[in-house]
Amino acid sequence: MPDCYAVVGDPIAHSKSPLIHRLFAEQTGQDMVYEAIRIDRAAPFAPAMGALVQQGYRGFNVTVPHKLAAHELADTLAPRARRAGAVNTLMVNADGTLTGDNTDGVGLVQDITELADFPVADRRLLILGAGGAVQGVLEPLLAQGPVALHIANRTADKAQRLAEAFSDLAAGTHLTAGGLDELERLDTFDVIINGTAASLQGEALDLPAHLLAPDGLAYDMMYGKVPTPFLRWAERVQPAAARRDGLGMLVCQAAAAFEIWRGVRPDAATTLEQVRQQL
Repeated sequence: MPDCYAVVGDPIAHSKSPLIHRLFAEQTGQDMVYEAIRIDRAAPFAPAMGALVQQGYRGFNVTVPHKLAAHELADTLAPRARRAGAVNTLMVNADGTLTGDNTDGVGLVQDITELADFPVADRRLLILGAGGAVQGVLEPLLAQGPVALHIANRTADKAQRLAEAFSDLAAGTHLTAGGLDELERLDTFDVIINGTAASLQGEALDLPAHLLAPDGLAYDMMYGKVPTPFLRWAERVQPAAARRDGLGMLVCQAAAAFEIWRGVRPDAATTLEQVRQQL
C-alpha cells in the first residue's frame, strides 16, 4: 500500500499541490499518493485532522485558513514554525503525534536566490504586508543578510510590531517598518515582495513609481495564469526589472515538505517548469 499524504484547506479544489507531489513522487521513485482534502473553515480543525491520522495519513500540507490551527494542534514545533507562528507542514510520527513545520520562508528564499538566481545578501528589501504570509518568511529572509529590510503595511502599527518581534534576528540588517502611505519618502529597493492579499483579490496597490530599482526584482507571493496587478505595476514603472510570481515559492516549499516526509529532496526547478506548463 502506498503512503498517503494530503493538503488540507478551504477552498482547496484549486490547489496545485497534488500535481506537484505526484511529479515529485515520479521523479524520486516514491510509493505514495497525495490528495486535496477540504476541511470547512467553520468546522473544528482538530477532530477533522484526528480522523485523517486515524485513517493512516502520514503527513499534511496546510493552507488557508488552517495554518494557525495547525500550529496549535502540533504536539511539537520546528523552531522556524514556532517563530513564524504558523504551520504549513505536519508530519505524523510513529506514535501518532504531530510535528509542525513551516517551509514557506525557505521556499521563498530558494525560489528567489536559486531558481531566479537573484541573491538578496547586501540588498535593500521591501516587503508589502504584515500578515501571516509575511511573518512566515521574515526569518529566512533576514538570514540571507540583506543590508536593509522595510515592512510596509496599510496599518503601520502592525508592521512596526512585526519588525520589533524579529529585531533580534536583524544583526547587520537595518530593519524598519511603516505605513504604505509613507513609501513616497523612501529610497529605491532592490527587491520588492508583495505579501498582501491584494493580488488574490485582483486589486492593485497604489505604490510610488520610484520604489523599484532598474536592476531589481518584483516578487508576488501570489500566482496565476496571467501577471498579477502588482507585477503589471512593476512592468509599467520599471520595465528592465525582473518580475516573478509565487508559483516557484509554492513548488519550493512543497519540495522542502516532501524532504521532511520522505528524506529525499526533489528537483524543484524541473517540477516548476512542468507545473507552469499546466497553468
